Amino acid sequence: MTRRQAKIQEDTHFRIMRILQDNPDLTQRELAETLIMSLGGLNYCLNALIDKGFVKMGNFQKSKNKFKYVYLLTAQGIAEKVALTSRFLKSKMEEYDALKVEIEALKVEVVEDEVTGFRKATK
Repeated sequence: MTRRQAKIQEDTHFRIMRILQDNPDLTQRELAETLIMSLGGLNYCLNALIDKGFVKMGNFQKSKNKFKYVYLLTAQGIAEKVALTSRFLKSKMEEYDALKVEIEALKVEVVEDEVTGFRKATK
């Protein structure tokens, strides 16, 4: 797996765990819609999180619909989510800093283009 693919997978796992922590009773379909991803893709990622021991799946005890599941973060999953949150925040801060630099460069470029355009128009 390339570094880029690993980062995308890590971001996806982070987003899934973040949503599940607050909404453990979402169906896979609802979760996939929330994340704007395919149901199959979500199922694959969710099973990977379950296999790693980060998420556990259980039935609603009192539900008439016994096919209704809850997805709970395990203690190991909560610890992993904390680590992912830290890496995700660091990555987003780096992107933010890079964008600030690019925005400032574009502002300078716009001013220079306006001055150059003004000079050409007045000749």
